Amino acid sequence: MRIGIIGYGLRAGYVYAQMKQLFPETKLAAICDPRKEELAQTVGEETRFYDTPEQMLNGEKLDAIMIGTRCNLHTELAVRLLPTGIPLFLEKPVATTLEDLKRLKHVYENSRSEVVVSFPLRNTPLIKRVKEEIDAGKIGKIEHVQAVNNVYYGGVYFHNWYRDETLTGGLFLQKATHDFDYINYITGEKAQWITAMKSKQIFKGTKQAGLECPNCEEYETCPESSLVQPYGTKCCFAEDTGNEDSGSALIEYESGMHAVYTQNFFARKAAGKRGARLLGFKGTLEFDWYTSDIVIYPHHEDKEPERIAVTLAAEDAHSGGDTALIRNFVGIIRGEEQSKTPLEEGLFSALMCLKATASAEARTFQSITYE
Repeated sequence: MRIGIIGYGLRAGYVYAQMKQLFPETKLAAICDPRKEELAQTVGEETRFYDTPEQMLNGEKLDAIMIGTRCNLHTELAVRLLPTGIPLFLEKPVATTLEDLKRLKHVYENSRSEVVVSFPLRNTPLIKRVKEEIDAGKIGKIEHVQAVNNVYYGGVYFHNWYRDETLTGGLFLQKATHDFDYINYITGEKAQWITAMKSKQIFKGTKQAGLECPNCEEYETCPESSLVQPYGTKCCFAEDTGNEDSGSALIEYESGMHAVYTQNFFARKAAGKRGARLLGFKGTLEFDWYTSDIVIYPHHEDKEPERIAVTLAAEDAHSGGDTALIRNFVGIIRGEEQSKTPLEEGLFSALMCLKATASAEARTFQSITYE
């Protein structure tokens, strides 16, 4: 399998390494990246380097392409590659503006390419087991979702390029796109309305723009210094620090059930949490990726909660979800499967995030449509 990668960053490099480990016949045939001279010294395979995707397509016969660039380029590259019919692995978010989202949707609807969107959470053994328990009727129909994401590594969004909202589209698109997707997947419902709020209470300040941690007089004492938070060296208390540091959304689904979701970027260490409580009339199910536990509480029976421990893949950065994504991608390349995280679902999750951002900025309810 001859793979081309556009944007060979940490994420694309990791996914390809896992792919090579699972499927040794995989070959990294080509890379398109502005850092080609640097990468040529570190990439171990006989890989050719290109300046543009078009040059790569003309120079190689590829079985699949991975797009791992910075977020604001995802749409443009997908739009250029979808007409080829070559299977694509597309990093999230699939778009950072509503205009790009509409353009990508139009091109995709008229293309032949199969796309795997990088949504590992819905593919984790934890969520698969949650879905099994829900489908077995353990709690009845889900009528209320309470989801949380306390990001203990949140410094990454303030110390390096992620702090630039023109590149990322904001932190709903960075994190909630995963959570909205797994909620949609578990409930099997379509979101119709959303309202949201975001705030910046911690990562703001008056230190000069462009300040680097090692040049700061508080370098050795600041709890967010790059000595402590190894995510970059830009000061997270400077005037040019972007991104909100917490946000919440309230979502109404087609049946009338609703979900509340909240994310935070200054929780640290054991305060990290990512999971949800799902409530039905018969019971409540809760789960957390950081503990890999599922607990089911019966509402009308006098018995102890059912506790289920799910074994997660330690070598997988997303608790087994990346392995599932890669296997699905290879199945598509071989013509044996269809995408389990198709682009239409990536588009809808990004739409929800963009509407959440618009709601927070305008202080309005937003209809989750492409209008």
